[in-house]
Amino acid sequence: MTGTIPHHSPAHPLLLQPVAYDHADARRLTQALHQEQVDLYGFADDPRTTPSSLFRAPNGLFLVARRGPVALGCGGVRHLQSGPAEIKRMYVIPAARGTGAGQAILRALEEAARQWGAGRIILETGARNHAALALYTKAGYARIEPYAAGRDPQINRALSKRLQDRRTSDDPER
Repeated sequence: MTGTIPHHSPAHPLLLQPVAYDHADARRLTQALHQEQVDLYGFADDPRTTPSSLFRAPNGLFLVARRGPVALGCGGVRHLQSGPAEIKRMYVIPAARGTGAGQAILRALEEAARQWGAGRIILETGARNHAALALYTKAGYARIEPYAAGRDPQINRALSKRLQDRRTSDDPER
């Protein structure tokens, strides 16, 4: 990425844009995420092997966060057959961390899951990804047992959060 990131201002608000998972900005951001994971752990799941269909409506969404013309971050959510929604490929470029972009992406993905009727949302992140762990903990996520087969709990952290239905929060099983 070249140039500078426009500062938060009315002239450069943070915009969340739904895009196809194979959109050029989504690919560039998920490849940057992949490289960071490889640098940190020595290996990582290749985001190119994730089918674009996982993030297609009506049960999927992929967002790119922009400030002005600059793509700052991304994230996807998909509604699983078993009931919960799963967040995948959350990433914010290093220069934009701490600006609220990650929080905005996370809130938007949670809201999409809520609208689908998901009562719970799950995700995985790396045990050494302290910034992501802090973001998720602050947003109310708690550690759970791994939900993906073959994951090493020394490397991966599975997290979950109950979603309250905005229309009616009386049913805790939603």
